[in-house]
Formats: sequence, C-alpha cells, structure tokens
Amino acid sequence: MSEAAIHSVTAPVARPELLASLDPLLREWLPRQRWFAGKGRPVTGFSLVTANELLPSTAQLGLLHLLVRAHQPLTPAQGAGTQPGDCYQLLIGVREALPPHLAPALIGHVEEGPLAGHTVYEALHDPRPADVLLEALRTQARIGELRFERDRRQEIPGGLTPRLITAEQSNSSLVFGDTFILKLLRRTVPGVNPDLELPLTLAREGCPRVPAPAAWMAADLGEETYVLGVLQPYVQGAVDGWELALSDLAKESEPANDGCRCGEGFTGEARALGRATAEVHTALARALPTVTLGHVQMELLVGGMTERLTAAAQAVPALRPYAAGLRTAFEALADLATEGQTWTAQRIHGDLHLGQCLRAPSGEWSLIDFEGEPSKPLAERRMPQPPLRDIAGMLRSFDYAAHAVPGALGSARAGAVPPVPDWADTCRAAYCAGYAEVAGRDPRADPVLLRAYETDKAIYEVLYEARHRPDWLPVPMAAIRRLAASP
Repeated sequence: MSEAAIHSVTAPVARPELLASLDPLLREWLPRQRWFAGKGRPVTGFSLVTANELLPSTAQLGLLHLLVRAHQPLTPAQGAGTQPGDCYQLLIGVREALPPHLAPALIGHVEEGPLAGHTVYEALHDPRPADVLLEALRTQARIGELRFERDRRQEIPGGLTPRLITAEQSNSSLVFGDTFILKLLRRTVPGVNPDLELPLTLAREGCPRVPAPAAWMAADLGEETYVLGVLQPYVQGAVDGWELALSDLAKESEPANDGCRCGEGFTGEARALGRATAEVHTALARALPTVTLGHVQMELLVGGMTERLTAAAQAVPALRPYAAGLRTAFEALADLATEGQTWTAQRIHGDLHLGQCLRAPSGEWSLIDFEGEPSKPLAERRMPQPPLRDIAGMLRSFDYAAHAVPGALGSARAGAVPPVPDWADTCRAAYCAGYAEVAGRDPRADPVLLRAYETDKAIYEVLYEARHRPDWLPVPMAAIRRLAASP
C-alpha cells in the first residue's frame, strides 16, 4: 500500500450500530483470547471508545481498528455491581467469506448492521492487514484518532513479510521479515506507557541492553493518549532466558558417564544477565529522577506487603502455618526504617524474570517488555522503586526454572528435591555477582530488603498458582518454607 493510500483513509466509524452488530460475536470470542484479563466473569456489555477504518469495509477486504471497553460484574471482593471495564485493542478484518487458511481467526458472521452479511475475524493472522500497520508506521500516518510515529534514524523498509507470534499471552506480536517486531498492547490504559517510555529513555542514554523503538502507534482521544503498540528491532536467533535455562537444566539433570555433573551450565549466563540488568538500572538512574525512601515511605511499602500476606493466607490455607515467619521479613524491614536507614528508589523494569530476557547468538543479553505488571495501575507501574525488586523477581525465576526441568515437575508436585538441587543457588549467586561488577554493590549486601521483596514475590506466586495452576503450588511453597525460616 502506498503512502498516499495510507494517508487517504478516512477513519472515524464510531457508530452505535457497528458495536451493536458485533456485540454477540465479541461476547463469545473475546473471553476465549489468552490476553483477555477478565476470565471467569461474564461480559455484560461493551462500550465503544473509538473505531477507525484502516481499510474501508466496502472493499473486498476491510480492516477496523477498535478500542472497546468490556463491562463485567465485580468480584465479591470488589463489591456488588458492574465495573467500568477494561479497554481492549481489537483489529478486525472484514471479508465476505473467509479463506480456509484464516479459519482459526474467525470471530463470526455478522447478521445485521453496517457489516451485515460479512465475516469478521482476528486480522493479525492475515498478512495484508499486517502490511497496513507496518506501512502506517513507516509513513507516520494519521488515521482518525490514530497516530503513527517513528524514529527517522532507523530505516524501516517496506514489503517485509509479516508473521504472528502465537505464544504470547497478555499482548500480541507481529514479526516483520525477521527485522522488526511489533508488540500490540491488548489491554490499554491512557497515559505514558513504560513499555515505550523506558526503551526510548534507554535509547537516548545509549544503553545497548534494550532494543530501541523504531516506531510506535497511539490513539489521541481528547486530553487522553493511549499507547497501542511499539515497533522494535527483532533479535534474530535470540533465545529467551527461560528456554535457555530449561535447556541447560535438561542437560544438567542427566549425569555424565562418571556419575557427576561437571559442566559450568547456566552460571556464566546468569553472571552476564546480572551485568545486563545492572547496565539497565544504572542507565535509568542517570536518565530519570531518583527518590529517597525514608521511614514514612517504607511504612507504606511494608504495610502493602503485610496486607498481601494476610489476604493470601486467607485464600490459601497451605500458607497459614508460615504466615508468622514470613511476617518477620517485613517487620525486620520496618525496624531498619525506624532506625533511620533509607533506600534509593528509581525507575525499574517492574516485572523482571527469565522470560523477559533475550540472549542473542552473539551472547549479548537484552531486556524486553517494560510494561510492568499489567494488572497494576499505570501510575503504580511508573513509580520509582528500589532496584532490588527487579532482582528479587529474577532470583525467584531461577528457582522456578530449577523445578520446571523435564522430569522434575512431578517431583516438585510431591514436594521432593529437584534433580539439580544446587542449580538455582549457583545461578542466584552468579547473577548477583555479575550485577555487582557493573553496579559496584552486591544486591546481597542489603539482605533485609532483598528478603522482603523475595517474600512478597513468593506470596504472590502462591496465590497465583493456587488459583490457576495448583500442580505448581509446591514450587513457591518450597520458597515459602525457606523464607519463613530465615533469620
């Protein structure tokens, strides 16, 4: 599609009859998507935030971009009634009939309204709509409320072959010709999104550990702006840290001929990953304001941790015998703050684990997905926090990997020791040592804060696994026993 064609698209199609015609189809289709956050509660209705035509639906192939708010009943903990609902980004293809290769993308057949007689489907499975998105980014198009921006210092060639990555959960990604990857945020909120803000900041700082955004898309709705997607260089041949760790563990769990496990394994990678994490943290501390956390701020921090422990213990009976021991981790932190100790807080990754790290074939590590925990409010995700929160998340990730090695998960369910019992401890130590090489301070030098964050993370994991993956509950429970017994 030419630049002229992109810019000639007229866009707003925010007609009530459009959403009314799609409503019954979306009620069935949307909750089945892996990135839908409101699972377990029915959708009671939709409201249209905005709708734009990227390709006119009167043509053989139409493409609609919608921001739709899905309304759902409140949970018992939230009270009675219906909440305003999460806002989702939808890219809907429109055809008279769906080709067989697009059958898995089917949303449904529209019976009435402006699209009556047409078939609608998830457009990201179709190369032509994906081409439209890339061309809009490449040419900095304006389509209704949609704004496409780019960094002119990075060349974005046209005609790159798109493919959808199907393994994602909270968002969707398109790879273009093994050159760029477009991450489309599915659940969107207005405001400055850290998934764009922090990589742009790190690019300006010259930090090579995060792919620099080449382009991005947003919706301008009055005084509110929604960041919708970010295009970044694709690290061809890269392996994420989780896959790499499991591959190493699979080898380590098979004894050599002499009966010993002698390989260095993942230790060198963990050290390099620690250095990469520290490079990102130090760059963010240079570029963005830092704050000092004193007694008042730490009192609020400890209060939140204690409240989460109380709620989790009520929901998961297995946690209750350890609650008193876990609480000591938070009390020790509160005592230090009362004595006058302070901590520095800065912008951090916010949801760091092995799956958020990529190792290139060259051996270099990159950190990705700076969105933070999507379930948290945007303002909270953008707050300065101690870097040890990221580090605690990575330390817990090593522990998870040690239990997920093929053949070990069955043992983990039974509460037994995994096949490579020292793997996690060795990687944790190497990661912290690597971090210290760059940051100048070993995270283990602040054991009270580190234990508090690890404890808080393990409590979150217990609640998550009890609700979603009960077979995995022994994994965080092993950490809970260790942390509860720590001095």
